[in-house]
Amino acid sequence: MGTPAHVVRILHFGVFEVDLKACEIRKHGVRLKLSEQPFQVLAVLLESPGEIVTRDDLRSRLWPGDTFVDFDHGLNNAVMRLREVLGDSSENPRFVETIPRRGYRFIAPVAGHFPSGKFQSQIGNGLAPVPVEEPDSAEPLPEDDRSEPAGRRWQPTARFLIVGTAILLACVVGATVLYRYRRAGASEILPAHNKSLVVLPLENLSGDKDQEYFADGMTDDLIANLAKIHSLRVISRSTAMTYKATHKPLSQIASELNVDAVVEGTVLRVGDRVRITAELVQVSTDRHLWADTYESQLGDILALQNRVSSAIVNEIRINLTPEDQKRLAKNPAVAPEAYENYLKGRYYWDKRSDENLTRAIGYFEDATRQAPNYSLAYAGLADCYAIISAEIFGTMSAEQAAPKAKAAALRALELDPTLAEAETSLATVSFNYDWDWGAAAAGFAKAIKDNPSYATAYQRYSLYLMAMGRPDDSVEQINKARELDPLSISINFSLGWRFYMARQYDRAIQQLRDTLEMDPSYELPHLVLGLSYAKKGDFGLAIPELRKAVELSHGTPLMTSALANAYARSGNVAEAQRLLAELSSESKQQYVSPYYFAVVYVGLGKPEEAIDWLEKAFSDRSNGLVFLKAEPGLDDLRSNPRFVALQQKLNFPK
Repeated sequence: MGTPAHVVRILHFGVFEVDLKACEIRKHGVRLKLSEQPFQVLAVLLESPGEIVTRDDLRSRLWPGDTFVDFDHGLNNAVMRLREVLGDSSENPRFVETIPRRGYRFIAPVAGHFPSGKFQSQIGNGLAPVPVEEPDSAEPLPEDDRSEPAGRRWQPTARFLIVGTAILLACVVGATVLYRYRRAGASEILPAHNKSLVVLPLENLSGDKDQEYFADGMTDDLIANLAKIHSLRVISRSTAMTYKATHKPLSQIASELNVDAVVEGTVLRVGDRVRITAELVQVSTDRHLWADTYESQLGDILALQNRVSSAIVNEIRINLTPEDQKRLAKNPAVAPEAYENYLKGRYYWDKRSDENLTRAIGYFEDATRQAPNYSLAYAGLADCYAIISAEIFGTMSAEQAAPKAKAAALRALELDPTLAEAETSLATVSFNYDWDWGAAAAGFAKAIKDNPSYATAYQRYSLYLMAMGRPDDSVEQINKARELDPLSISINFSLGWRFYMARQYDRAIQQLRDTLEMDPSYELPHLVLGLSYAKKGDFGLAIPELRKAVELSHGTPLMTSALANAYARSGNVAEAQRLLAELSSESKQQYVSPYYFAVVYVGLGKPEEAIDWLEKAFSDRSNGLVFLKAEPGLDDLRSNPRFVALQQKLNFPK
């Protein structure tokens, strides 16, 4: 009896292995991202290692005549993407050699073979040769059996011919199906309702860890561009970045985020040139709708990003409004050094600490000096100044911060009236410092209208609604932000904070615990968790959380005052007094909001002294006073006539 035909579907070269049935390439066992066309090119080259495969051969096999594509552009991009994944180069090739004016040749040794057998195409799995067993008499010969006559040995070209035929058949049928699919109508590409996608972090191919900020910044900008399209729901940056360096299947990511499509790709920067390779995958069918490579000088990077965004929008067949078209058509040029500083500013802005906000301000200011018409740099500057003197930081006076925040936001809107980031910052100034409640509400509403996918606008609007005494509406808005940015630590913390402000302490505790599971080193959830325990009278749990917040924040006034309040309320007056003295000493070195002193005196049970400090905070236009109506920590003062008079001076809406 003979042995049934056995198919070796795995090929090896260097540190790579290619699974022709699964259409996958792996390096050291880890699956690499390679879209369909580059994989097809690789498979055809592997049929005849060491032999030239002409461009005409590739055209006839992979780009059938009835597909309307730019063949030269498509093949060049496919080979470029293949080389990027292999870490190869056209100048010094290790795997794919260019034969000028003719084609390509695979030059590395290949292990594995295709023995005797008939194959049929399996369209459901893409390029998947399926063996049909031969009768027992068709026993294959070992590749290294030199005793057999030459005519009976399998020559490399003959061995690969069978699988090549199968690949060609699959490609032709697949291309025809895809062409008909695309011609069938827009509604068949992505669902007509609630079109949504996530842009996964672009992979940094430079090999330089110091360039991670650049790749991350390119991801941010691509997300921001796509988020301008009103009919498209785009997952926000902080959630997308949680998938950096993960190897989850795209279907799992899409399920976790409830999106229809995924954008993934790479960015390579060499000097002042940048190359972006991106692909769009429809997750329900695992269909690669589009893939392309774009390259430009660093100074033209914004135009390059707009080209990528426009290509994605075109592929998912979204009907753009005239306003959407105008937004995507903008192709501003920016000085390379200004763009570099802008990306660094965003990198530190995202870290949300007083120290990092100060660093971000420096980079944004440099960017605006280098490019006076760069709207995004002004928006970044406005973002920083809009919150650096807020209660959550409180290390710069409103007198210093507010004018700078407003000036930067207005300049950004002068350059781009539809920039939701700047509109949100301007509304934040109206809320935090001007106490112009009507202007704040109108500004947040306009920002949401201009960019319905900008989660921060909902987050800030939620804060405004809480301060106005509308807790249910506030929670509704923060949940809208979570829909866009479900894995954002900041937004998940904000939900817990809203529950605390709404005096739903048990819900606050649960939400804040969940947030700390995402990042135990984030100080703000420890703070509000401690405050929630304190309001329930459990100082045994409250004080350790507040101590942790002080430790992680390196003793910021916000954290120190909260801990002092808890010590005082728990009966440890001596420790509260010690921390109060620390705040007083610190105030002689840098700005400390009067609001924090009021918090300590409330804990000490000294309402008149507390209101004295609140009145000083009013004179300073301290941001903490916007929560005078809502803050649970001030409940002990609500019946005091001086407190009532102070609240009336703020002119909160009825």
